[in-house]
Amino acid sequence: MKITVIGAGPGGYEAALYAAKRGAEVVLVEKDKVGGTCLNRGCIPTKAFLASYDTLEAVESAEDFGIKIPEGDVSVDYPAVLERKNKVMGNLVKGIQFLCDKASVTIISGKGSLKDKNTVLVEKSDGSVEEIKTDYIILATGSVPVAPPVFRVDHKRVITSDEILDFDHAPQSMILVGGGVIGCEIGQFLHAMGTDMTIVEALPRLMATMDEDVSKQIARQFKKEKIKVICDDGIAEVNPLEDRVSVTLASGKELEAEYVLVAIGRAPYTEGLGLQNAGVEMAERGRVAVDDHMKTNVDNIYAIGDIVPSAQLAHVASKEGLVAVDNIFGEDRAMTYHAVPGCVFTNPELASCGTLEKDLIAQGKEVDKDYRIGTFDFKGLGKAQASGHIFGFVKVIADMNDVIIGAEIVGARASDMLQVLTTAVECGLTVEQVGNSIFPHPTMCEGIMEALHDIHGMSVHKV
Repeated sequence: MKITVIGAGPGGYEAALYAAKRGAEVVLVEKDKVGGTCLNRGCIPTKAFLASYDTLEAVESAEDFGIKIPEGDVSVDYPAVLERKNKVMGNLVKGIQFLCDKASVTIISGKGSLKDKNTVLVEKSDGSVEEIKTDYIILATGSVPVAPPVFRVDHKRVITSDEILDFDHAPQSMILVGGGVIGCEIGQFLHAMGTDMTIVEALPRLMATMDEDVSKQIARQFKKEKIKVICDDGIAEVNPLEDRVSVTLASGKELEAEYVLVAIGRAPYTEGLGLQNAGVEMAERGRVAVDDHMKTNVDNIYAIGDIVPSAQLAHVASKEGLVAVDNIFGEDRAMTYHAVPGCVFTNPELASCGTLEKDLIAQGKEVDKDYRIGTFDFKGLGKAQASGHIFGFVKVIADMNDVIIGAEIVGARASDMLQVLTTAVECGLTVEQVGNSIFPHPTMCEGIMEALHDIHGMSVHKV
């Protein structure tokens, strides 16, 4: 059996490796570097940057822990921050290449497209075209930043998240359009590096995909750090100039900065993929239509990741890739999305999974009538007090049958702690089942235990 995967992001390369381990002959086509957007333009480089931010914050608060640092000796070497980021990315790219080599996955560099349902064409950098005959195809071409014409993106003064990751300096000033995950993470990092940052969000609040009490926490932190935030206002006009950019908001307010960064989302990348040549049907918003087995309407073509109608998250793409491969091998595996974890690596971190309270409210449901909530503030934990991470809380949502259906965590290492509750939602566990397990002390995870107990009014450390 021969499987050809187009796109070597997290979904694509993991599907390729998994298929090879199952005994398939695998070809992996990638026009850029293996690892895709996540490794080279998204998750990993931003987390490397944020690690530098965390270190800077730790140094600046060292005296709170009895560690004295001579005044004025702390500074940011931005080129060194960039060099470290590139080293992390380089090591991971080499790691994926090594794994593919050991698994006998053939990597072909070039832009892949469909000639027909059993033929992939690869256009290489020298202009030559290689033709690959194959039994199955997995489409995993990912996404690109959205940049509507009003922004007049020139990739010089008006840029996207792709360009900012390779800047050799922190801009003096920036208007960052978009108060979602990308905007909040990059905005907080660059502000800490010395950029005069203004975040503009068209929706009424930052991180509007999460519950309002979570959004308030990140807004409070940004205010503390003196990051300027303008919500409930859109962009009317953008004028790139030689050394700056002027922006007029929908309200008429005028702003000016050295750069404008557009971070309002990403669109599926299917340009030139040749979907029509194989008769692949499309869904809404330019995405590829698939069933819950990740199969398109063409019986031997599957699609995963940012090009299908699911959450544009690396870990979702990875799971979809494994599901697709299993179904190619004749299994009956359906993809489910009721327990998708989402993480924002700001300070504090934000993490959520399952059904959120805002979703329940939108459905007309009422607390204590249709669902229950348990919360616990980290400031009530010994570990939080000892480590200085008292900011934030845990919030758990259960239905009236005591089944955990959703959760949110705000605070240090929230993304790491979330998995306990993600597993609970995925497996349909009850508050009693998870809450009765023993949580190690002293840990931040005890906040989860206390929030679970709070659903029944039995949190011993909460009044």
